[in-house]
Amino acid sequence: MADIYVTGHRNPDLDSVASAIGYAELKRRLDPANDYVAARLGAANAQTEWALERSGARAPVLLPHVHLRARDVMHQAYTTATQDTPIREVGLTMARENVDLVPILDDAGVLVGLVTEKGLAHRYIRESQGVSDFSERPVNVSAIVQTVRGELVAGDDRAVDGRLWVVSMEATTMGALMKPGDIVVVGDRRDAQRQGIQIGAALLVLSNGVVPDAGTLALAEERGTAVVVSPLDSYVTSRMIQLSVPCRTIMTSDPLTAEPDDLVSELTQQVLEVYYRAAVVLDGARAPIGMVSRRSLINPRRRRVLLVDHAETAQSVPGVEDAEIVEILDHHHIGSVETTVPVTATFDPIGSTATLVVERFRLNGMEPMPTTATALLAAVLSDTVILSSPTTTDRDHAVVRYLELLLQCDATEFGTAMFEASSDVADVPAREIIDRDAKEYEVGSDATICIAQIETVGQVLLERTSELLEALEELRLSRGYALFALMVTDIASKGTQLLVAGNRAPVERAFAVESLDGVLDLPGVMSRKKQVAPKLLAAY
Repeated sequence: MADIYVTGHRNPDLDSVASAIGYAELKRRLDPANDYVAARLGAANAQTEWALERSGARAPVLLPHVHLRARDVMHQAYTTATQDTPIREVGLTMARENVDLVPILDDAGVLVGLVTEKGLAHRYIRESQGVSDFSERPVNVSAIVQTVRGELVAGDDRAVDGRLWVVSMEATTMGALMKPGDIVVVGDRRDAQRQGIQIGAALLVLSNGVVPDAGTLALAEERGTAVVVSPLDSYVTSRMIQLSVPCRTIMTSDPLTAEPDDLVSELTQQVLEVYYRAAVVLDGARAPIGMVSRRSLINPRRRRVLLVDHAETAQSVPGVEDAEIVEILDHHHIGSVETTVPVTATFDPIGSTATLVVERFRLNGMEPMPTTATALLAAVLSDTVILSSPTTTDRDHAVVRYLELLLQCDATEFGTAMFEASSDVADVPAREIIDRDAKEYEVGSDATICIAQIETVGQVLLERTSELLEALEELRLSRGYALFALMVTDIASKGTQLLVAGNRAPVERAFAVESLDGVLDLPGVMSRKKQVAPKLLAAY
């Protein structure tokens, strides 16, 4: 996860994309302690694709939302065990690490279950109710040796599956209860040791560090009985043997799991409903990569974003209301985005956010990389329509002159080539045209209007007016907009045809122009930010 995502608005235009690229580069150089990653909230439009290809700049990553995900809150410091690890070892790990569950893996590292404190407790209670029987959960001699910290002095490692006995009776009566294949724990009584072997015990465990004599060992070898010496007393030895069975015998075999990108808001209730209060986060191969516990969900750190070229919640990344906004750099009006703590916020009335980015490079005595500088030049020329928009300021002109010298190019030729290459939309579907560069604005307490803009060279879309109006109305209704307007701006004639879906009366009053079949002719109007949005927002 990036430390901080630098992102423009939805339906990103060139200024939004290039500003994110440029400001992320600058912030990384000024603040190397954090990782700033340029992001975009949608597909790049034709003009942006042209600028990225021409500059060689890498397209920002696609950021679908900033809601907290499992990967954002999971803790990666956890202990695992294999399904053949003795219960005793897992229990000791839980005590040592102060955890109440351990993920259990198979030999390929795939999650197969969980051992929990509750599982351990149930195991202990069940074992206290009668004779321990290993028939359904055989245990290896080596696991018993490991668990009691003992030594194998006769026989080989193998699985034993009989019952467990601690000898506290006369040797002559042992055969009345014990059967071949059982496990016998006994102290320094040689007669009981040999009687256990004679009965056919699969394993003889000598407690308190008792070393068998040569005759007992020879008999054990002859009858195929394994002999282990335990340093523990008989009671503790028997308890440890009970805990030497593989942990797979007590694990929860269907644990709650999550994928890294699962939303915390959807995972929280599931975590709270399982008794062990946790979910294991798995990768694509079902190997654990983290744990989301109840503790993880208490005041988790929010994802951090730096907003460029917008300050409207409706235009921003989904989930922005739950994110931590660290800074805003914009050249539009102050929008509806809210922060919980004071942040640096710039709302500067100039032609392009890219201009602000370049100014900050220069203020800090730095130059953007050539690829970034080229993308920033394209963005300034795009948002100011080659410095002809009424939003253009002397600062935009100064930045363009600086970038011309830096890149050794002619800005007018560069901008003209860009608009000519990206203005051919005659064959582009109507819905794509109106969705390419559409911005939502909240008006009042419960209404939203949307203003889209397409820049053309010449009147190439006049024949498609009816088709565009139909698409505008269809999307207005489906999205619940009070108004959906499309600016068809001709950069050659420096004017706009405003196509309107919805109540046209407020729009006509705002511009003092009557519409003709849903179209307002607005000569000299080129800027959505300065000439259209303010009037429509005031009208609604």
